[in-house]
Order: sequence, then C-alpha cells, then structure tokens
Amino acid sequence: MIRTLILIGLGGGAGSILRYLTSVLTNKYFHGAFPLATCIVNIAGCFVIGWLVGMLGRQSNHPDLNALFITGFCGGYTTFSTFSAENLHLFQSGNNSTAFFYIAVSILAGLFAVWLGWQVSKI
Repeated sequence: MIRTLILIGLGGGAGSILRYLTSVLTNKYFHGAFPLATCIVNIAGCFVIGWLVGMLGRQSNHPDLNALFITGFCGGYTTFSTFSAENLHLFQSGNNSTAFFYIAVSILAGLFAVWLGWQVSKI
C-alpha cells in the first residue's frame, strides 16, 4: 500500500509539473478567451491514457506501472476539474458559444484521442 501511494505521488507530481509547463508554454503564444492549454492537456492526456491502457493491458498485470503512470501521471496531468471550472466561468461571463465549443471539442477530440492511443498501442 505504501509503495503504491509513493508511485502515485511520484507520477502525479511529474504529471502536474508537465501540465504546468504546458500551460506556461501555451499561454506564452496564445491569448484569448478559449482555454487552449487545458484543452491541449485534456486531449493529450486522453491519448496517453489510451496508449497506456492498451500497452499495459496487452502484457501481464503491472499494478506498479498502473499506479505510476495511469493513476499518478495521467491523474496529475489531466485537468478535467479545471475544464469544468473554466466552462462555468465562460458561461458566467457571457461567453456561451465559446463554452459550448470548448465542451464539444474537448469531449469529441478526447474520445478520439483515447481511441487513437489505443490503436497506436497495438502497433
């Protein structure tokens, strides 16, 4: 149990750092109402989790790798709670069309990215 918690913490820390760096880099070059950094992180995270599930599912059971990469890294990297809070802010500030666009792109592209990650894991 302690080992699993440490692995989740290490993965989560790495994912959180990468999420922050993605946000800094994206915000350096993009300025607008659309929360592009979070959208990029959510879609990339969906791809990575699809790939990891595909890779780890094809081999013998790897609970340590699942804890480190799927629960830890992907949990720290993806930002669905931030996504929800940003949409609430968009709705509250009257940017309804931007909010609906953001929701649609995130969900549809996220589902596609999970499927694509799964497919790439089969190569």
